[in-house]
Amino acid sequence: MKWIYSVSLAVSLAMQPALAETLLGNNHPITEQARDAFVNDLLTKMTLDEKIGQLRLISVGPDNPKEVIREMIKKSQVGAIFNTVTRQDIRAMQDQAMQLSRLKIPLFFAYDVVHGQRTIFPIPLGLAASWDLDAVKEVGRVSAYEAADDGLNMTWAPMVDVSREPRWGRGSEGFGEDTYLTGEMGRSMVQSMQGKSAADRYNIMTSVKHFALYGAVEGGRDYNTVDMSPQRIFQDYLPPYKASLDAGSGGVMVALNSINGVPATADSWLLKDLLRDKWKFKGITISDHGAIKELIKHGVASDDPQDAVRIALKSGVDMSMSDEYYSKYLPDLVKSSAVSMEEIDDAARHVLNVKYDMGLFKDPYSHLGPKESDPQDTNAESRLHRAEARDVARKSMVLLKNRLETLPLKKSGTIALIGPLAESQRDIMGSWSAAGVAKQSISLLQGMRNATAGKATLLYEKGANITDSKGIQDFLNLYEQAVSVDPRLPQQLIDDAVAKAKQADVVVAAVGEAQGMAHEASSRSDLVIPASQQKLLAALKATGKPLVIVLMNGRPLALANEDRMADAVLETWFSGTEGGNAIADVLFGDYNLSGKLPVSFPRSVGQIPIYYNHLPTGRPYNSEKPNKYTSHYYDSANGPLYPFGYGLSYTRFTVSPVTMSARTMPRNGSIDASVTVTNSGKRDGATVVQLYLNDPVASISRPVQELRGFKRIMLKAGESQTVNFKIDVDALKFWNQQMQQVAEPGKFNVMIGLDSVRTQHAQFDYL
Repeated sequence: MKWIYSVSLAVSLAMQPALAETLLGNNHPITEQARDAFVNDLLTKMTLDEKIGQLRLISVGPDNPKEVIREMIKKSQVGAIFNTVTRQDIRAMQDQAMQLSRLKIPLFFAYDVVHGQRTIFPIPLGLAASWDLDAVKEVGRVSAYEAADDGLNMTWAPMVDVSREPRWGRGSEGFGEDTYLTGEMGRSMVQSMQGKSAADRYNIMTSVKHFALYGAVEGGRDYNTVDMSPQRIFQDYLPPYKASLDAGSGGVMVALNSINGVPATADSWLLKDLLRDKWKFKGITISDHGAIKELIKHGVASDDPQDAVRIALKSGVDMSMSDEYYSKYLPDLVKSSAVSMEEIDDAARHVLNVKYDMGLFKDPYSHLGPKESDPQDTNAESRLHRAEARDVARKSMVLLKNRLETLPLKKSGTIALIGPLAESQRDIMGSWSAAGVAKQSISLLQGMRNATAGKATLLYEKGANITDSKGIQDFLNLYEQAVSVDPRLPQQLIDDAVAKAKQADVVVAAVGEAQGMAHEASSRSDLVIPASQQKLLAALKATGKPLVIVLMNGRPLALANEDRMADAVLETWFSGTEGGNAIADVLFGDYNLSGKLPVSFPRSVGQIPIYYNHLPTGRPYNSEKPNKYTSHYYDSANGPLYPFGYGLSYTRFTVSPVTMSARTMPRNGSIDASVTVTNSGKRDGATVVQLYLNDPVASISRPVQELRGFKRIMLKAGESQTVNFKIDVDALKFWNQQMQQVAEPGKFNVMIGLDSVRTQHAQFDYL
């Protein structure tokens, strides 16, 4: 692959003498010192309008046709482009900048590559369920390769918003409810997508999002407000952003929500004091789509759009995404001295810095290759990475129930596959599926056909529509025909499905959410499976046949009824391009799954928020010795239906008591905790060993447990392995009432197990 870079540079320079002249003497390595000298020199040559043009990020679409954008590029009115993903289009736009603009400053090109570019992997919530950092890195590498191969330079990912609010649709884009797990996932994604340098041919720059606290919006309503104590902000929500930035992310996308009354787009404490001054971030900050305009409706800017622009720029928003406000109003703001030239220079410098870090000043065409290398078929099958997608999808699935070893299924007899999600190639990819093509994805129906061909009889019926609500159907199909609606009456759909089920030895029901139900602007007030599918499941249960529920969804669902009905429940999330084959691998036992939940599953929406690392109360509830005057719900079982970290296997694992390397841990030292894990079943399998800590007596209440480490191990049947965790002082630290990060002396509880509930316990003293 390395030859492509050198050929690309040679061809582009030969074709564009002006570009070659610009780059003379600019073959230095990408160092911060060289970058600063280059960018500072360039800024002295730029007019005010050219600097402001660099701050504009344009989306290709109906409001901005390609022809109009090309004219803006010639006039240096655009700094970057997103929502175009073909080499030909990207090359044509870069040509405008490099051949026709005055200073020939290259553009960068970005897209929402969240869980794959052309090959779609499981949604990030599913990736988190793998608890496998190597798998996440594989996703990052393949995604970056495919995105760079399309000519892209940046992705709006990873999303590291911790969310304990399953009604929020965008939880599907994140890594779940836990701070530590989300931070590790985000760090791994940044490292794998950017590599050692975002300028390398098949790496792309990341833009971590949404800064900050977007996952904590009130009521789970998208774009809503967040009100939170400083301790919780720093302890629970900020660390994953910090981990991703420490890993090298060159960009930050600013959140749409307000924080304690201040919209993030107007929050100079967040974007300057914390991000720039305290965390020393030197990359680019980018508003979310249209967020600068929204400061008026937030009520922090007057009806005069200039006021919104002034606030956003002075607060630290470098680049304006998809609105004309910066280009329209900044010139007059500078003339009136409401915005200083120094502030314009700072913002423009950040944009130019990341372009330099992307290698664009060295070769604006580095991610395009020579023109003659452009694929004749952009969607060619040869451009996909199916084996990698299948491997990761299998690792992301979680077995929630398996009564009497209903699973794995036998590849014999007659199997009925029923459900509105069984045949859908679009839904299995999930939200934010980038340049993925639905026709190239493997549905569950196709995957099971592939697995049973010549071995078993497979019957299929849809059984129900995703929902019978006309309003929700219209909502899901608002921008694309995403959900097909069967014209048969609901009862006829069920009757036809039951007829097939009665002919079968076992029934597999593919139910859950359409991908559009777990997406941006897809907040839900309830978490149950839609009524149409509940009726179908009840009818299938009434046949008396073994019932296997295969879930497809982008959030925790309330599954108390389904858990009672089903003999087995398999959580597959939205599993991507190879989802159907991967699910079939798991259903038929060709792969022994090892996934664990990255979120708690409630029994009902009334339990929300429910998350494993909650604070203790003065009146804790004890289910073994219930007492009226304790913190609990009297009308429901308490605790989650499926806890954080939970997931079954086709084999059994046992965990020994915890062994501590010492009884005390010295100040600023470390201590080891270990267990022996044994595969006591009959099949080889992998599992995830999880370390939790608890600080039982501190200056402020501390969570009942916190994840502080995890290791995925593979064991043959009968094999044992000792798993060791090193606990250092950083694992004990928290933000106290004075907003100091401290580790206080005292006893600490150690919990190690295969989920957050069933753990082995030990203690040590921190001196």
